[in-house]
Amino acid sequence: MLKLFQSIFGTGVQQGRHPESLVSAAIERAVDGTDSRLRALPGYKKQLHQSVMHAIDHVVALVDGIPAPTLAERSNYNTDLLLKALFASADRMQEVYGNDATLRDFLDGPGKGAERVFALLLAERVEKNVLGLELAGDMLRRDVPQVTVSFRNLRLVEPTVSEADVRRLLKKRAFDHLLTLALTRIAEFKTTRTDLIRQRDLLGRKLNALKQGGWSFDAVEGNQPEPDTLVAELQEIETELSKLGTDAGALQGRLDMIADTLEHAGQQLWSEEFVFYLDNMNIQRDEKDTTAHRIALQELHNARGARLAMLLVSLNPGELPRRESAVSAARRYLI
Repeated sequence: MLKLFQSIFGTGVQQGRHPESLVSAAIERAVDGTDSRLRALPGYKKQLHQSVMHAIDHVVALVDGIPAPTLAERSNYNTDLLLKALFASADRMQEVYGNDATLRDFLDGPGKGAERVFALLLAERVEKNVLGLELAGDMLRRDVPQVTVSFRNLRLVEPTVSEADVRRLLKKRAFDHLLTLALTRIAEFKTTRTDLIRQRDLLGRKLNALKQGGWSFDAVEGNQPEPDTLVAELQEIETELSKLGTDAGALQGRLDMIADTLEHAGQQLWSEEFVFYLDNMNIQRDEKDTTAHRIALQELHNARGARLAMLLVSLNPGELPRRESAVSAARRYLI
C-alpha cells in the first residue's frame, strides 16, 4: 500500500514518449487507486493499456502547458497584475504563504534551509454583484451596479526546490486526480445488493482517504493525516473489500468505468485561460476602459464542476513571516 504514495513520473517524461515501465506502473496505480480486486479479471492490463497511455499523454501536456513560474515576492508584487489581483497587498501575500500548512511542513522537513521554493498556487475565483461609486465626468454616481472579483481559499500544492520537480509532482497529482474521478463514479454507482452496497461504502472511504493523502486538487479539510495513518486505513479497507469476494460482472463494470475515465481524460480534467479586465479595486471593467488592466489567468476544471485558478509560483522562504513558537505564544497569552 505504500506504493500508492510513490511517484510514477520520473524526470524527462514527454508527451507520446513513455517507457513501458511507466505505462505498466501507471496501470498498477490505476488498479491500486480504485479497486485492487480488478487484478482478478483476466487481461485487465491489456484493457487498461491504451486508456492509461492516453491519460499519461494528457496530464503531461496539461502540466507542461502551465506557464513559467511567477516570481511571487515583495519586489515583484506592485508590477505583477496577477499577484495584485490574487492578493490585496504584499503583506497579505506573505501572510498566505506563511500560514500555508503544506509549505510549512515542507520547510520543516525536506525543504529545510531551501533558498527558493516552487509550488502551484490554487484559489477559488469569486465574482460578486455590488453597488458602488463611479465617477462620470465630474459627477460622482452612487449605487452603480458593479462586479467585484476576489479569490478565496488560497493554498499551495507540491512545494519543492525546482521547477522540474514541481511539474513532475503535478503530473502525478493530475493522474491521481483522474483516478479519484473514476473512483467517484464507481462509489456513486447505484446498486441494490447488500454486499455491493457495502463495497460501495468501502470504496467511498477509500476515495476520501486518498484525497486526504493528496490524490486530487481538492482542498483537504482539517489537518492532513500522517502517511502511516493513511496507509493503515487503506490497508484496513482493502482487507474488508477482500472479505467480500469478487463478482466478475461488477468488477468488469468498474474496470470499464476506469478505462472510460482515462480514455476521456481531456473531458475529465483540463485547463482554460480566463481573461478579464480589472481596475485597481478588482472591479470588472470594459476592456476599453482606461482604468482596466487585462488579466489572463489559468483555471483548472474537472468533470465534477470544480474550478480553481492556478498559478505556478517561485517564492523566497526568507521573506515569510516568522512563526511564533508555542512557548512564546503561551507566554504572550499569560502576560
